[in-house]
Amino acid sequence: QVQLIESGGGLVQAGGSLSLSCAASGLTFSSYAMAWFRQAPGKEREFVAAINSWNSGSTWYADSVKGRCGISRDNAKNMVYLSMNSLKPEDTAVYYCAVVLRFGSNPLVDGKFDYWGQGTQVTVSS
Repeated sequence: QVQLIESGGGLVQAGGSLSLSCAASGLTFSSYAMAWFRQAPGKEREFVAAINSWNSGSTWYADSVKGRCGISRDNAKNMVYLSMNSLKPEDTAVYYCAVVLRFGSNPLVDGKFDYWGQGTQVTVSS
């Protein structure tokens, strides 16, 4: 079955950086765009970023993280990454990666997502 395992979260000071990883298995990884979401306590899940199926593929970012995050992938390793810098306390959330089963033009707008790991906690201290 499809499995996604997120890792790399932790505690970081405001203004600091973290890099998250997502290991995928059980699918033809290079055939799918991938996305990152986050969910803070008491809030709805929020789209963060997505990358198209190929290495160095097109990327999309939520306005809240644009300029501070970079999504990338390594199809040889079935890995997708999210680098984050200039972190803010409001970035505190559980971060999840997801498979983009399909999308039209912009996964932020019209993506269909499935498969979720346990998530990795990112906590940004003020």
